Amino acid sequence: MPSVGHDHEQGDRAIGASAQRKAALRLLPIISIGYGLAYMDRINISFASLRMNSDLHFSATVYGLGAGLFFIGYAFCEIPSNLLLLRFGPKRWLARIMFTWGLLATAMMFVKTPWQFYGVRLLLGMAEAGFFPGVLYYLTLWFPASMRARAVSRFYIALPLSSVLMGAVAGWLMGLQGRLGLSGWQWLFLLEGLPAALFSFVFLWILPDGPMQAAWLTVAERMWLKRQLDADSAHAHIGHEAGVMRALLSPKVWMIGAYFLCALTANYAYYFSAPAILQGATGWSVTNVGFLVALFGVAGAAAMLLNGAHSDRTGERALHCILPCILMAVGYAIASYVRIPWMIIASLALSFVAFMAMQGPALAVPTQFLAGRAAAAGIAAMNTITMFSGFIGPYWMGVTKDATGTYWLGLRGLVIPSLGAALAMFVLTRSLARSRGIAAGAVLANEPA
Repeated sequence: MPSVGHDHEQGDRAIGASAQRKAALRLLPIISIGYGLAYMDRINISFASLRMNSDLHFSATVYGLGAGLFFIGYAFCEIPSNLLLLRFGPKRWLARIMFTWGLLATAMMFVKTPWQFYGVRLLLGMAEAGFFPGVLYYLTLWFPASMRARAVSRFYIALPLSSVLMGAVAGWLMGLQGRLGLSGWQWLFLLEGLPAALFSFVFLWILPDGPMQAAWLTVAERMWLKRQLDADSAHAHIGHEAGVMRALLSPKVWMIGAYFLCALTANYAYYFSAPAILQGATGWSVTNVGFLVALFGVAGAAAMLLNGAHSDRTGERALHCILPCILMAVGYAIASYVRIPWMIIASLALSFVAFMAMQGPALAVPTQFLAGRAAAAGIAAMNTITMFSGFIGPYWMGVTKDATGTYWLGLRGLVIPSLGAALAMFVLTRSLARSRGIAAGAVLANEPA
C-alpha cells in the first residue's frame, strides 16, 4: 500500500510537470519568435551587403565597422536597460524594445552614406539593448535550474531557425530589385523590420510579468514554481539578497562574459561575412547561398536541442560547452586552408553547428550562480562584455579582407577566440565546483554531532 508521503510526492511532481508544460507552451513560442525577429534584424545586413555595398560604394572596412557599431550601442545600454526592466516589468519593457528596434531596423532602408549607416546601426543596437538578457532573466522566473538548458534551447532555437527563414527569403527579397523604385536590399530591410514593431503588441498582450500574474496557472502550480525557484535562489552563489554592485563585480560574471566574448567574436566574424564567403567559394547565386545558410540553420537547431537536453539529463555543463568550442576552432582552421568548395562548406557548417550546440548549456551556467535582482544585473553585465564581440569580429573580417583581398586570414584568426572560449569555460566551471565544495564543507562543519 503506497504511503501518504509517496502520494504527496507524486501529486507534487504532477503539479510541477503541469506548471512547466503550461509555461513552455504559452511563453517559449512567443519569446522564440521575438528573438528570431531580433536576430534577423541584427544580421540581415550580411545578405543586404551583397548589393548594398556596391550600390553605396562601401568598402569591406566600412561595412565591417557599421556592422560592429550595433554592438557598441547595445553594450553601453545593456545594464541600464535590464535595470529598467525590473522597474517597469518584463512584458512592458520587452515590448518597448521590440517596437523601437523594429522601426530602426526598417529605417536601414534609407541610409545613403557611411555616416548614416554608422548612425542607424548604433541606434539600432541601443534600441535592442537588454532584450536578450531580459529574456534570460524572465526565464529564471518560470523554469527551475534543472530545466533551464532545455528551456533556453527551446527559445534560443529561434537563432538558427531565423537563419533558415532569412536564408530562404533573402534571395526573393533581393529579387524585388527596382519594384516601387526600391533596391532589393531596401525591400529586405523594410519587410524584415516592420514585423518586429508589430509583434511588440503581442508581447504586451500575452506575456505575464511572472507566475503570480499568470491566470492560466492554478494556485498550486504558482506555489510549486515559487518553492522551486526559492530553492534555486538559496543555492545560488549570488542570490536575491545580493546588491547589484556585487553581481557586477563578481569574477564569475566576468568569466562567463569572457567565454561568450570569445565564442561570439568568432561566430559574428563568420556570420556577417558568411554569404560573401560562401558565394566566393561556390560561385552560386544569392538564392542558392541563402538556401545553404538555411540548411546550416536546420542542422544548428537540431544540435542545440539535442545538446541542451543531454546537458540537463546528465547535469553536466562544462564539456557540453568546451567540446563545441574546440570543434569551432577545427572548422575555421580547415576552412581557412582548403580551397575545395565542398570542404569549405562542410568545415564552416561544422563551426556553425558547434556554436549553436553549446548555447543551451552555456546560457544555463550563469543562472547556477545568479538569482533574483542579482541575476538581472549580472546577466546584463555578462551580455555587455559579450556585445563587444559583435564589433571586434566583423571589423576584423573587414580589415583583413581589405588588406589581403580574401577572407582566409580572417577565418584563420578565429581559431584563437574559439579556443579562448573553451579555456574560459574550463576555468569558470572549475571555480564553480570549488565554490560548491567549500559551501558543502561549511554546511557539514556546522551540523550538530
